[in-house]
Amino acid sequence: MTLRIAVGGFMHESHSFAPRPTRYVDFLKPGGFPPLVSGGKLLDAVRATSVPIAGAIAAGEAAGATLVPLAWGFANPAGPVEDEAFERICAMICAELSRALDDGPLDGIYLDLHGAGVAVSFPDMEGEILRRVRAIAGAAPLTISLDPHCNLTKAMVDQVDALVPFRTYPHIDMKAAGTQAMQLLFARIERGKPWPRAFRQVNFFLPLTTQCTLVAPMAPVMEERRTLASRTGVEELAFCFGFPYADFADCGAALAVYAPEQAQADAAADTFLAYINSREATFQLNVVPAEQAVSDAISLAATATKPIVIADTQDNPGGGGHGDTTGLLVEFIRQGAEGVVFALINDDESAAACHRAGMGARVQLMLGGKSDKSPLQVTAKVLKLTDGNFTQTGPMAKGNKAALGPSALIEVAPGIKVIVVSRKIQAYDQSLIRHVGIEPAACRIIALKSSVHFRADFQPIAAAVIVAAAPGPVVADPAVLPFRNLRKGLRLRPMDNRAIS
Repeated sequence: MTLRIAVGGFMHESHSFAPRPTRYVDFLKPGGFPPLVSGGKLLDAVRATSVPIAGAIAAGEAAGATLVPLAWGFANPAGPVEDEAFERICAMICAELSRALDDGPLDGIYLDLHGAGVAVSFPDMEGEILRRVRAIAGAAPLTISLDPHCNLTKAMVDQVDALVPFRTYPHIDMKAAGTQAMQLLFARIERGKPWPRAFRQVNFFLPLTTQCTLVAPMAPVMEERRTLASRTGVEELAFCFGFPYADFADCGAALAVYAPEQAQADAAADTFLAYINSREATFQLNVVPAEQAVSDAISLAATATKPIVIADTQDNPGGGGHGDTTGLLVEFIRQGAEGVVFALINDDESAAACHRAGMGARVQLMLGGKSDKSPLQVTAKVLKLTDGNFTQTGPMAKGNKAALGPSALIEVAPGIKVIVVSRKIQAYDQSLIRHVGIEPAACRIIALKSSVHFRADFQPIAAAVIVAAAPGPVVADPAVLPFRNLRKGLRLRPMDNRAIS
């Protein structure tokens, strides 16, 4: 018998203190990912991309299942999702699900969710999405894929038959997570009943810059996760690192285990949690001030044969930053750095001014700083103009279309070039730099609006990587944020004895 499987998704990573909310239009024009789509157009819209649902679709079709498309949407990280956007996109998913059930029974449902979504009226956004889906579909087998920055909640764990976060950060296995979630859905259908599950929360924040799975401290933790899951025979040991910028009770790292027996699930969950706790000290913060980062980069570049890469982590568009702060750029200018490519400044007004001025022109700009009211006044030379359209090529986003609007390469000081775009995107792909005619491997210093994702494509060409703390909302130390709604007992820094009371 051919299985009939519904597929859809709703992805957002929400920063409660970000300078701008997330609106419905942000899902229509998401930069480097496919725009909001529903119904019959969904499968073709995402099939050739790197997003998790593409892996789920491929696995479903390979198994001969009939896939019923619901709706799928993504917006770049920013402030909480406005209620209008949340309700409209949820309504699309639920309406398509209702129509699917009118046409006949569903054997299962797969959803591509992020896990760190906060809607204005629903702090546990994914928990509410799942509640609505369950209200329509009842006890139908349901699995989901998640970003490992998920702030995992008990409501999410209890409402799904299995959940699969990516194993990597940078996220180079998104499609693999979708594939596994679909395969677990088939296993759940064949089993005929839900798996027992266990849920545990980590009681300290993991700073974002310590979560990279390519290096310690996270690399050995993920290796232990793999070993433990294999040894205990569980169906899934899901570890979510948390996104420590969401002001609600369940913010932070957590894990879930699905297993054939409850005792197996509990034992694996307790063992892995104990391992994480034993390594708490290794997760302490590891960034340097912008002044030191630039000074170190200039010194290293003097003898390096490969680029020195600096991550402007606190204005990471992938964490809720607007991608337009200028603190690190000011430091490059102040220290007289040369051979710098700064990727990027998200500023549609400056990009439009460059296009009006034309190639080769000199133009007065109030560059960036729209989100924090700190623009940088520069006289810039326009070196290149583009429409901002290109196909990404790196390990994380290969095949995804970037649509950044009118864009420009400008020189703001001798030896300092800046890529200006009209729509924000995290600078994690070398194609962003190549699309303005520069070969990244030939650069002396590259500055990137990113925290960790850049490492997948840029670390292999870098002589050194420096993580800098310049002004921006994605603070490296989330303990400085004015949280009001976190749960009691949570500690905002590793090895800090102070806890929320």
